[in-house]
Amino acid sequence: MLQLRSMLVVADNTGAKKLQMIGMPKRGNKLKATVGEVITGVVKEAQPFGQVKKGEVVYAVIVRTKKEKRREDGSYIRFDDNACVILAAKDVKDPKGTRIFGPLAKEIKDNGFNKIASLAEEVY
Repeated sequence: MLQLRSMLVVADNTGAKKLQMIGMPKRGNKLKATVGEVITGVVKEAQPFGQVKKGEVVYAVIVRTKKEKRREDGSYIRFDDNACVILAAKDVKDPKGTRIFGPLAKEIKDNGFNKIASLAEEVY
């Protein structure tokens, strides 16, 4: 679970390295976000010649969280870091980058982010 001002690692090749969560579009005053949800964030660290720049406001989907998430079958999924993938636009489910680094949760594919799931190395 992530909340406002949580720092996330960016798991794609857009040039951003760290992102700070600043809100959740279409969710009003909801306080927590989990795997598979779209968030709004500010790029805090970026490579000098990447697609996104430092200070840019972007939309991203959460792909990994440290806090475990319970699944319908009773199992739990947990990762070593909080990570996200930057989206091309607000209502589009396609990634801005062309590569995804690290594992993803199965909930990403279940929520309709098929392009992101297909680019991933492994899906748990």
